[in-house]
Amino acid sequence: MKTRRIIKLSLVVASMSFAGASFAGGASGAMLGNTCAGCHGTNGNSLGPATPSIAGISKDYFVDTMQAYKKGERPATIMTRIAKGYSDGDIKQMATFFAGIKFKSGAQKADLAAAKRGKKIHKKYCEKCHENGGTSSEDDAGILAGQWKPYLQYTMADFQAGREMPKKMKKKMKALHKKKGDKGLNDLFEFYASRK
Repeated sequence: MKTRRIIKLSLVVASMSFAGASFAGGASGAMLGNTCAGCHGTNGNSLGPATPSIAGISKDYFVDTMQAYKKGERPATIMTRIAKGYSDGDIKQMATFFAGIKFKSGAQKADLAAAKRGKKIHKKYCEKCHENGGTSSEDDAGILAGQWKPYLQYTMADFQAGREMPKKMKKKMKALHKKKGDKGLNDLFEFYASRK
């Protein structure tokens, strides 16, 4: 008899806690953000070399990126399906959550001689949008400094294979490739990988 009462009381308490979350507007940004941990790491700091860290990115960039995935405007293997599962409100809450977390660089090796050349390339071709050596998360530019090299390489390969590139970036990348070829891109990736 006591066991039944305890079970009933537990069920009532559990249902009240779910109802409280519902009245409070649903899941928090932190709860929603935790669903990203499997790929993007705890609190958005990735441990996997093919997946970007999303901690510290701007709210606008996060929202724009998720909406592009959700609408099928930005191709992806998995994210187009995942993004469709979130409401616009969920995405905004997640954006606030990730924007409030400090970005942590992945522990990776970098060729310092190439990184030195890459720093000059960054200043000439990338700094206007990816400010402060690629660490800035302002506006519509993602954080490049400290991202995993394989992720940066895969992303650039996607752009070269036809993913739509912002007009300014397309012009700069075309000029860079004409002058430095693939070596210039590799130096650039080494620069970003060297940033802590």
